[in-house]
Amino acid sequence: MLKRLDLRGHGCDVEHLLPAPQDPGSNVAEAVSEIIADVRVRGDQALLDLTKRFDRVDLVIIRVADADIAAAVARVDPTILAALEVAYANIYAYHADEAASPSPHVTDGVVVTHRDVPVERAGCYAPGGLARYPSSVLMCAAPAHVAGVQEVILCVPPTPSGAIDDVTLAAAHVAGIDEVYAIGGAQAIAAMALGTQSIRAVDVIVGPGNSYVAEAKRQLNGIVGVASSFAGPSEIAVIADHTTPPTYAAIDLMVQAEHGPDGMAWLITSDEDVAVAVEEELAKMVAASPRKALLESTLTSQGVSCLVDSREAAMAVSNLVAPEHLELLVEHYDDLLVNLRAAGAVFCGLDAPASLGDYAAGPNHILPTNRSARFSSALRADDFRRHIHVVEVSRSGFERLAPTVMTLAQAEGLIAHVDSVRLRS
Repeated sequence: MLKRLDLRGHGCDVEHLLPAPQDPGSNVAEAVSEIIADVRVRGDQALLDLTKRFDRVDLVIIRVADADIAAAVARVDPTILAALEVAYANIYAYHADEAASPSPHVTDGVVVTHRDVPVERAGCYAPGGLARYPSSVLMCAAPAHVAGVQEVILCVPPTPSGAIDDVTLAAAHVAGIDEVYAIGGAQAIAAMALGTQSIRAVDVIVGPGNSYVAEAKRQLNGIVGVASSFAGPSEIAVIADHTTPPTYAAIDLMVQAEHGPDGMAWLITSDEDVAVAVEEELAKMVAASPRKALLESTLTSQGVSCLVDSREAAMAVSNLVAPEHLELLVEHYDDLLVNLRAAGAVFCGLDAPASLGDYAAGPNHILPTNRSARFSSALRADDFRRHIHVVEVSRSGFERLAPTVMTLAQAEGLIAHVDSVRLRS
């Protein structure tokens, strides 16, 4: 019935003896890609057709009506409904306590704590090619070490000579990187996730990169942990008003655009005169820049000067864009922060250019891009930790929860779950 795995005599050195984990997507990747593409193009009609194909149900409307939900609640056995309410209250209370304080959550014979356990091995990626980014090495390594990661490795694209530039290697030394590999692009992400003859697989991959790097992370997420969702080409949105010096706004738009192609630079203002002044200043600065061609390419393809009706509308646009960097180069920015919903990092006032955050202000410059700030955050120590719940239950706590658990398990048809509680009663 059970396959026996005898690891006696090997001490703790047993990793090579364990069965390789299954790749849950290996045999369905193409089919899933086709489904995603279909939903992207046809929307609701694709959902209806796919439901008919896979679930053999011919739907007309996807959303369940509120009246239908209310009718279902009325039909549910009151005992089951009460059990659902008890379980939800317990779950909510635990997470409320966890969010407010790291102390144990204690309720009537049940003690739940959580242990923060760092991953064993982290992989950092620092871009190369168009520029060198030793600062990214520091940003990757610092939170990993704070979290307690034992091994931190680094992949960097080699220069044309096949080497890695001295400043990046010096940054790796300062940041306590254990291993450095001269490999870049999607292939570096694949190597760190899957392992090769030279590179042992890691548990978490962090660091910014181009669209190929970001896509490789997306495809390998689940095989390896990926922090700071879609940390891809650089982005900035600048909200400006009549108090904003045009030179400040223009140079700060250039700061992120000079990182390379596929980036994004938005100017958002309710004052057309401000927009014109910044656009004129930006044109002058780009023309005089040694990186003129690169800046023109990025700004032409992804640069936007956005006029809105009001400061509130400017913030609404920014929330929709969800930029990696947001600069509030305006007076009285506090009222804009009240409505902040999505951004990787926000820089407030005339003396807080995003470049301070890129290098030395302290917060991480590895930030979510491509609108993923809607659901993800800047890189931090927690990205290198796992939070493991530890549950201790007294006899009185067991007796208090047993009826609820048996009721819900019975409702789900999971009889072994019911019996695991019943046998202890």
